[in-house]
Amino acid sequence: VDDPYTFGQIAAANALSDVYAMGGKPLTAMNMVCFPVKSMDITVLKAILRGGVDKILEAGALLVGGHSIEDDELKYGLSVTGTVHPKRLVTNSGAKAGDKLILTKPLGTGIISTAVKAEMADAETTARVADSMATLNKKAAELMQEIGIHAATDVTGFGLIGHTVQMAENSRVGVTIFSASVPVFPEAAGFAEQGLCPAGLHRNREFYSPSVIIDDKVPSYTQDIFFDPQTSGGLLISLAPSKASRLKDKLRQAGITEAAIIGEVTRQPRGKVTVR
Repeated sequence: VDDPYTFGQIAAANALSDVYAMGGKPLTAMNMVCFPVKSMDITVLKAILRGGVDKILEAGALLVGGHSIEDDELKYGLSVTGTVHPKRLVTNSGAKAGDKLILTKPLGTGIISTAVKAEMADAETTARVADSMATLNKKAAELMQEIGIHAATDVTGFGLIGHTVQMAENSRVGVTIFSASVPVFPEAAGFAEQGLCPAGLHRNREFYSPSVIIDDKVPSYTQDIFFDPQTSGGLLISLAPSKASRLKDKLRQAGITEAAIIGEVTRQPRGKVTVR
């Protein structure tokens, strides 16, 4: 993302997502900044911080300070503190056999970001992906708490596969993903076929492949998208099958139009993810 304001929004949304994934409400945030003072204009930093503050306020939280250092490479993020009632705390270890899985945002942000860097993504695609990454998981978190769920996590750097494997391992269950049901940015497939895959995708595949069983009929570009590291991705939610359609409908009515039921939790094989 070239626009510093948008960069700040996305970084803030990504940091806030950890609290939302646990069913919490963000209360305070602190800026964490590394900035190349000698090689980059200070107006860039001001725009980044403005984008971050706007997202913090949208989340209903407060910026209470921060820390900055001079560095050769620009870095920005937040340290976020939130609150949740102990009995309503959501983790990635409570998925139960028979549950359905819902994903709230489309995949492919890492691949498309790589295409943007290569100047191969058009303005419309770039804007749509940036808007998705800058969107808070606030409403999705509120709705999942309203409906009642068993487990959740946000899909970020380890990709859909990595975060699903973690949920399966921590919950001592298996997971089946139905590849045709997973929401993706349509442009991601073409870019993946051209080899525009970030390094993190290959690291995710190398690390998590032993825990994944992928049907031979699943296209290689789809596999790439599932291993693709996401920035400020959606929530992956595990809940009782009787509640799944109701939550999906509520999410879509709330403007989370890409929300979809993408899989189910099984008893076996424990700690493994099957992709069909």
